[in-house]
Amino acid sequence: MTPDRDIYQRAAEMILAIEAEMQRSGYWSDDPLPEEDYVFSRAFGMDTMAFSQWVQFIFIPRVRGIIRERGDFPARSMVGAQAAREFDADSRASGLVALLSEFDALFK
Repeated sequence: MTPDRDIYQRAAEMILAIEAEMQRSGYWSDDPLPEEDYVFSRAFGMDTMAFSQWVQFIFIPRVRGIIRERGDFPARSMVGAQAAREFDADSRASGLVALLSEFDALFK
């Protein structure tokens, strides 16, 4: 399935909003992860990093790569659903959960 051109623009806008919300809510880190943390085997990097780190260091760069290369997005996204589970009791993450859920909705 070839995505329409608008999906790239919408995804780019969503990624900018997600990054801004992570910075606003205190989930953004200025410090890089240790190299060994990038070697993970569980979904969302759960065996080596926190979910917010996965969003910052794995998800955002991957989406930007797909946009840059005009590549294929996955058929569906579950990052918003995972965010809802991870941040269930954290009120400062409500905006981030909403944005990640909106990102999921791009692929329904």
